[in-house]
Amino acid sequence: MSERFRGVITPILTPYNDDHSIARDLYLDHAAGCLAGGAHYISPFGTTSEALSNSSRERMEMLELLIGSGAARPDQMMPGTGLCSFEETLTLCRHAVDLGCAAVMTLPPFFFVNASDEGLYRYFSELIEATGSEALKICLYHIPQMAGIGISPALAARLNVAFPQIVVAYKDSSGNWDNTQAVIEAAPGISVFPGSESFLIKGMKIGGGGCISASCNSNVAAIRAMYELAKTQNWEAAEAALGPINIHRQAIQDGGLIPALKSLKAYQSGDLRWLNLRPPLDNADSELWAALAATLPA
Repeated sequence: MSERFRGVITPILTPYNDDHSIARDLYLDHAAGCLAGGAHYISPFGTTSEALSNSSRERMEMLELLIGSGAARPDQMMPGTGLCSFEETLTLCRHAVDLGCAAVMTLPPFFFVNASDEGLYRYFSELIEATGSEALKICLYHIPQMAGIGISPALAARLNVAFPQIVVAYKDSSGNWDNTQAVIEAAPGISVFPGSESFLIKGMKIGGGGCISASCNSNVAAIRAMYELAKTQNWEAAEAALGPINIHRQAIQDGGLIPALKSLKAYQSGDLRWLNLRPPLDNADSELWAALAATLPA
């Protein structure tokens, strides 16, 4: 793909039945709703999806279900594929490529917090070579506060130079604007996505790609509208739109992000299964939902 990745990407929630199995009906409806609401892509099985509470088998089955049901096209999907095991990560990457997904979003091998940039470069290089497909597109996923290890600006740049048609994007969920800016500056060949819409305008002013944000699950239409204003460099109108968007974002963060989003989904849909999270996370609180709904931009 020669065209850069840009836009608003929703890392979609994973709803569960009361027995902790994936609620497939809710999942398909939500994925389709995010796309219809304005998401350019969805990212199944990222952090917001409780990805690491789902098996590789479940993750692959749900991608196949999304496509087979017509809820999403492969070229609208950027699934998470990063696990500690190289072989499992490779399996997920190959599966996504075989399905025709637009890209994969890949964590570094977490837990190994002392890994060097050289070790991480070897990991990603060998992953790319083993996948063995020019169709592979990787969005590097930087969330060091959760993974225990991150992807430095220098490493991102080195990977993009070595694999310019494959390592094409970077999601920065660190919340550290200085890092986001440093990656944009160090790796101009990479499309950089802040993990919050709060940084979308700042990022796009210096070449960022948009955002990959948890709150796109609840507020994607407003975020897409702000993106379109920024895309046309209508900065004043975009900044005006950001104010109410940030109020909702802050309310979601204060509510614990995933449980807050699920509480709001339960309220909006009337389906209490949305309150379920897989252990060890606590279930969502229904007492949150009305207050959260009140913060949504009109």
